[in-house]
Amino acid sequence: MAKVTIDGITVEVANGSTILQAAEQAGIEIPRFCYHERLSIAGNCRMCLVEVEKAPPKPIASCGYPVAEGMVVHTDSKMVRNARRGVMEFLLINHPLDCPICDQGGECDLQDQAMGYGMDHTRYAENKRAVPDKNLGPLVKTSMNRCIHCTRCIRFITEVAGVPDLGATARGEHMEVGTYVEKALGSELSGNIIDICPVGALTSKPYAFVARSWELSKTDSIDVLDATGTNIRIDSRGIEVLRILPRINEDVNEEWLGDKSRFALDGLKRRRLDRPWVRENGKSRAASWDEAFAAIGAKLKPLTGDRIGAIAGDLCDAESILALKDLLASLGSANIDCRQDGAKLDAARRDFYCFNTSIAGIEEADAILIVGANPRKEAPVLNARIRKAWLANGIPIGLIGTETDLTYGVTHLGTQPSVLTDLHAGSHDFAKILANAKKPMIVVGQGALARPDGSAILAAAWRLAAQVGALSHDWHGFNVLHTAAARVGALDLGFVPGPNGKTADAMMGGGVDLLWLLGADEFDPARIAANTFVVYQGHHGDAGAQRADVILPGSAYTEKSGTYVNTEGRAQRGFKAVFPPGDAREDWTILRAFSATIGKTLPYDTIEALRKRMEQINPVFGRIGFLPRFGCSDHTGPAGDPAVLSDAPLTSPVANYYLTDPVSRSSPTMAACVESHATPALAAE
Repeated sequence: MAKVTIDGITVEVANGSTILQAAEQAGIEIPRFCYHERLSIAGNCRMCLVEVEKAPPKPIASCGYPVAEGMVVHTDSKMVRNARRGVMEFLLINHPLDCPICDQGGECDLQDQAMGYGMDHTRYAENKRAVPDKNLGPLVKTSMNRCIHCTRCIRFITEVAGVPDLGATARGEHMEVGTYVEKALGSELSGNIIDICPVGALTSKPYAFVARSWELSKTDSIDVLDATGTNIRIDSRGIEVLRILPRINEDVNEEWLGDKSRFALDGLKRRRLDRPWVRENGKSRAASWDEAFAAIGAKLKPLTGDRIGAIAGDLCDAESILALKDLLASLGSANIDCRQDGAKLDAARRDFYCFNTSIAGIEEADAILIVGANPRKEAPVLNARIRKAWLANGIPIGLIGTETDLTYGVTHLGTQPSVLTDLHAGSHDFAKILANAKKPMIVVGQGALARPDGSAILAAAWRLAAQVGALSHDWHGFNVLHTAAARVGALDLGFVPGPNGKTADAMMGGGVDLLWLLGADEFDPARIAANTFVVYQGHHGDAGAQRADVILPGSAYTEKSGTYVNTEGRAQRGFKAVFPPGDAREDWTILRAFSATIGKTLPYDTIEALRKRMEQINPVFGRIGFLPRFGCSDHTGPAGDPAVLSDAPLTSPVANYYLTDPVSRSSPTMAACVESHATPALAAE
């Protein structure tokens, strides 16, 4: 540790820290454009100049200058102020006067710093530089005249996203940032370069000229388009969601957000269900809530509990899942399931279905084995954390499944689950790597579990984890990577078949006479027997609604306050940003109202009372945002015979990253992404 004095404040910082980092620790702000705490140091912009006593008598770039014991730094001396004013004058020589039409206006670092260090005139009368705009695909809009060559975007795409698409050509005033050969950015995290660009050179193409930042209402929420649990901020105006941005959460997403989660928001206002519908004589007609409830009640009346079933979908909040479970219990039914894809998840113990290492804990691992998953497509933010650990420590990573570019070095071990048996027997080279690791990690994806031998693969992976030392009193290296935001919360609430209950497959195959689908769309509706009466409760006219006899319009995740549990088991809460369209209502209130019409009134009238019941069922729901880390003291494995493995190759359940749920399938922006990545030519702007 080194003691440093900055503007009269003495702080003690770690050796190797820079002056800029020391100043932040002391609570002193130093302006910067190129420096970003999660990227390598470039030292391009020179805005962070400071004066250091007993150093050469010139301004020093604080972002790349290490501290030393006894160093005395001045961040606001006359030399520093003049130097920063000079840098600002240079930056504005070629910067266009676009502020009135620039989407970065009101959120621009250059605007903010120009207020402090800019002048009201310029000494340069030459023509400004002109740079042609680049076409980076349907998501990122460029205005390269505004670029100040900070290279943040290049460093992010290369270092964090792991897709070296961006670079610089030429030098000095002629330097241009681009993709060399014009093409769409190939990363699922490309939208983050919009956030880190300090000027208006990179902005959101779908959001262009839509709104100013001060017009928007800002609401904290949780992303549900994958199972990472990314913290987001929903920006809305009136009844419309206009923008979704990431919030900082060091334990989950740091400050990154996947492109689908950021840009699929235009799907929230298309193909929406805004009124109840009832099918009569083969045709659906608009109905009132009373008519819809009456139609369901009439069908329910002669049925016994074993002929009634419910399936919860992938985007549901925990409140609505519990309300549906309680409704089915009041009807005497144990036919409930949240695994619409047929995943062989074992709900007997929580560590059988969670990402037990935690997302932040990935950085502690010294060896990783991925089984039947493609984290880059299934959870791009989590995948960036794996890449971060790989870059920092050079950890070995093995993959069983389809060989693909995960943005980090991977040893491909094969495609068949029998590789797990070989690793357990020690007949594979990677087995020694896992055995010698102090903190090995095994990640099992839904592609391995949603198959007939899924329970065997789960048991085989657990057996291997126990053998290589991944299960100890202070380290839990067995992890399940989910793709559905609702899945872990539903398992925590016990939304799985009870004694003599039927699974989702059995219910679809004619095992029930009335099937209640709560936002369940990720299956072929033709699998549902023709004589089954289907109630669909959801927010989009997707697969489930096409098969429904009664449709109950629910709320999307931006339109309700809900609790979601991410793949690592962290309970988090989102809040209502806008109201649902038309007659749509929050899902738990629909179930509560219906229960009253059939004389099975649920025992809660407020969301607070419902959440108290959730906490009674599982104390996890009382720890919002907090995730305790546990080791593993019980090595008893999940149900399943590790020897019963098929020869079918393991594949990822995500065929197309941009089309995985009703919201993204309704999004024109996501359709444009599919088109731009499917053909060599870029989609038209």
